Amino acid sequence: MLDPDLDSANRNGSIFGSPVVQVPHGNSPELVLSPVSVKDSGFYICRVNSESSFMFSRWARLEVRELQDAPHGPLMGLPENKLCICNQPQPQNLTVGDALVLECGAVGNPIPNYQWFRNGSPLANGSQNVYTVTYVDVGHQGTYWCHVFNDREDEDSKKVEVIIDPREESSRRPVATDKVALLIGNMSYWNHPQLKAPMVDVYELTSLLRQLDFKVVSLLDLTESEMRNAVDEFLLLLDEGVYGLLYYAGHGYENYGNSFLVPVDAPSPCHSADCLCVQSILRPMREKQTGLSVLLLDMCRQRNEYDDTIPNLDALKVTANIVFGYATCQGAEAFEIQQLGLANGIFVKFLKDRLLEDKKVTVLLDEVAEDMGKCPLTKGKQALEIRSSLSEQRALTDPVQQSTSSAESLARNLQWAKAHELPESMSLEFQCGVEIQLGFAAEFSNVMIIYTQIVRKPPEITACRAHITDFPLDLDVDPKETNKGTPEETGSYLVSKDLPKHCLYTRLSALQKLREHLIFTVCLHYEYSGMEDTMDERKEINIGKPLIAKLGLHRGFKPRNCPPTCCVPGYPFHNPVESSPEAAEYYTPSHCHPSSCPGVHHPNCACSTSITQPGACSCNGTSSTLASRRELQHYSPTVEKSNVPVETSDDAVELGFLLSGSLSFSEQQ
Repeated sequence: MLDPDLDSANRNGSIFGSPVVQVPHGNSPELVLSPVSVKDSGFYICRVNSESSFMFSRWARLEVRELQDAPHGPLMGLPENKLCICNQPQPQNLTVGDALVLECGAVGNPIPNYQWFRNGSPLANGSQNVYTVTYVDVGHQGTYWCHVFNDREDEDSKKVEVIIDPREESSRRPVATDKVALLIGNMSYWNHPQLKAPMVDVYELTSLLRQLDFKVVSLLDLTESEMRNAVDEFLLLLDEGVYGLLYYAGHGYENYGNSFLVPVDAPSPCHSADCLCVQSILRPMREKQTGLSVLLLDMCRQRNEYDDTIPNLDALKVTANIVFGYATCQGAEAFEIQQLGLANGIFVKFLKDRLLEDKKVTVLLDEVAEDMGKCPLTKGKQALEIRSSLSEQRALTDPVQQSTSSAESLARNLQWAKAHELPESMSLEFQCGVEIQLGFAAEFSNVMIIYTQIVRKPPEITACRAHITDFPLDLDVDPKETNKGTPEETGSYLVSKDLPKHCLYTRLSALQKLREHLIFTVCLHYEYSGMEDTMDERKEINIGKPLIAKLGLHRGFKPRNCPPTCCVPGYPFHNPVESSPEAAEYYTPSHCHPSSCPGVHHPNCACSTSITQPGACSCNGTSSTLASRRELQHYSPTVEKSNVPVETSDDAVELGFLLSGSLSFSEQQ
């Protein structure tokens, strides 16, 4: 038997696409950094291998703080792993319109968490070590401090005063009467290649836009009618002075200067009647006289040769403050980076680094385009294109200044806000004395996590188990995928760190299909001491219509004869072989021979000429076309023959990076 050798240690391998760097001299069982510096902060992983196989350790996170005072003064003699605040927030005197930035830094093991307070109340978006308000007014004045804590101890920073001068800036910046955003990511296509990046892209943009005071609704995997209904709800919120942002990631194409968004239920090949025309969305947006309308389209722009329809669209009224951000140029593809089961689209990979900057939105997008152009991964492959009629210094960071609203406008905003309402957590007491806690978390506006935990058990009960079941048929829940021991097992990778531990987790997606109240059953099985029989109790729970289900996006939806589950291959993020020699195998489409593009998963655009009409679905498995896409091919790091850009780091290849053509737009005629 061979003794395993430590191959190498790698750092900064973020699951969202940051490059993995091999640590110099990192080939021993222990990694020692002495002296440590701020640039050493990041995520670390260790690869251990023998002659025939290798496996990876778990990720370890390292944060290094730079002290404000003497280099070592405050921490001299500090017990190992003890929590200590080394950077204290500082008082500030600001003027209305300035930016507020408060920073608190701490060291400890486990890594500290942060929560900011103002005048004794916790602050939303105050869970990072830096608290930022891009545009302050007198309402932000007060006493601030940060509560720092980990699993072992906690400590408060010093309290500081933030004073706001009520005199406004001499040159008043533009303001929004409101900010609303609709983010749609389509991945699980029934008749087209599956995508990965939209889930992570939508999740990250949602978090960033909420920091900019946008009311965001984020949706995954919508059918054609659901997309139209979601856009209709979005358009109802637009009014004079409102900032509206629409982001779409998924398959698409462009014919005769018109862009088409492909829903998950579109046939193959698809036509304009099966899709949403972006220009038909732009028309009502222009008529609303919005303060700013931004459309970010993260898809390919290739021509759909199966669709010769020329849309009969009247001339659009020319209005100001419209910005188009195309992820790629006409006739070109857009790509996604895949790593360790999750992925970022190239566009969002660069956009997220600049989205919070206080700059005119066109200037911000220009800088994103420059960043993409400097990256060897995308140079000559994908370039951002911007079209704009923006005549003012409008920025996504502009403050919201509420104006007097009509009753109709207030009612519409209330209806949209319902898409964020989660059921309240509840405690269930059973006759046997067992108490179960039910909790709920939103991953997206149409994806909810239910977690259950037994919090009290009488001493005479030796064992008890609980699970939830009997979900509405509208949601098409697979019982085998419920009541898992970790969020990751349910497919919920993005919010797992925010969920309580030691629970059972169930992920419910496609909540927009829910027609009636969400009713399910909590089942309890328990055993008394000295008795062999297992006792059972059940409680039926009605939590109403959570999140997006309240908006009724299912209206007009006509179920197909064949349910979607029989057309969708396995969950795209599931990796059946991890930390093994077989981990270097990837799914490639059957039309893509492994020798021609080894290691690259390059699915067709929705409009590709190589797409063939899928065979009829037999309702007892996947169609032949989709099944062939799941064919396993051996991965090879040789990529010279491929015209798709890939990561060049050998370590990145071995960790499972691959680049795939993912989204689509098409050529103007």
